Amino acid sequence: MLIGEVARRSGVSSRMLRHYDTLGLVRPTGRTVGGYREYSAEDIRRIFHVESLRSLGLSLREIGRALADPGFTPSTLVGDLIRRTEDRLKREQELLDRLRRVDASAPPAWDDVLRLVELLHGLDSPDPARRQQTALGPAEDVPAELLAEAVLTEPDQNVAGALRWALARSGGDALPSLTAGLRSPEATVRLRAIRAIADLPGDAATAALAGALDDPDPTVRTRAALASGARGSTAAVPTLVALVVDGPNDVEAAEVLAELSADASTADRIKRALAEELAAHSADQAVRIRLTQALAELPATEDLLRQLTADEDPAVALIASALAGMRRSEG
Repeated sequence: MLIGEVARRSGVSSRMLRHYDTLGLVRPTGRTVGGYREYSAEDIRRIFHVESLRSLGLSLREIGRALADPGFTPSTLVGDLIRRTEDRLKREQELLDRLRRVDASAPPAWDDVLRLVELLHGLDSPDPARRQQTALGPAEDVPAELLAEAVLTEPDQNVAGALRWALARSGGDALPSLTAGLRSPEATVRLRAIRAIADLPGDAATAALAGALDDPDPTVRTRAALASGARGSTAAVPTLVALVVDGPNDVEAAEVLAELSADASTADRIKRALAEELAAHSADQAVRIRLTQALAELPATEDLLRQLTADEDPAVALIASALAGMRRSEG
């Protein structure tokens, strides 16, 4: 079958068939007396094979490798196509998200559109320095929702700090976006949301922090308790007491408990909770020392400190005596 007939029947142009021949993808088996390309039935099947692979998104170079390499398995081909398609869909989703952000900002003029697109490019840059520079730009140019989304995805600590600073001074309502971050299945995203919400004013932000006190991740719970307790939320007391018992953040937790103890009823509650933990950990010296030190930060705990000066553990008794002495000298 001559090239013109093959082109009509296969739907592949004569020009493309010649290109396939040049590349070695489909070389006609024979030639006529006049030198024209003559394709066999096997050649035509190979043309359809090439076209099928092209329809899946492979380049001609990749098709040539697949046809020439006997070790190139279908599973390898399909796996490559899946990864390539996933990358393409990810890029298209990012573009869609970007367009929605532009649309949501309702820019009144083309200059505003171009400025917003520039900001989006800056915040999406692979260069942390550029992302940080974008975050530190004029606050009025950056929608709060956009900053919130950037905060939740930013892995670099320096850039994240700049984004939180920009978010806190933007004056926009970023709390809904950040609260959505608290529902992320990824603990790192929830932690970023907690840190950003902690910089926002208002009772709603405090309530959002308190709502994360039962987070399954201990680091998220810790940050939520310290942040919400520092804002006066008594709901954080049990978690803060647990932090004193556990150790790594006991000093921070004790300081927040001391701030909450400015209210007399809360102070009594905290005092009772610490006393209960002392009784529950009678054989754990390290825990009892941390609890003793935390008691020394609270008001009206002289009675408990005096009891601890006679503790069976010499180290606890010594620390309690020193702290009680400091309290007397300060009084």
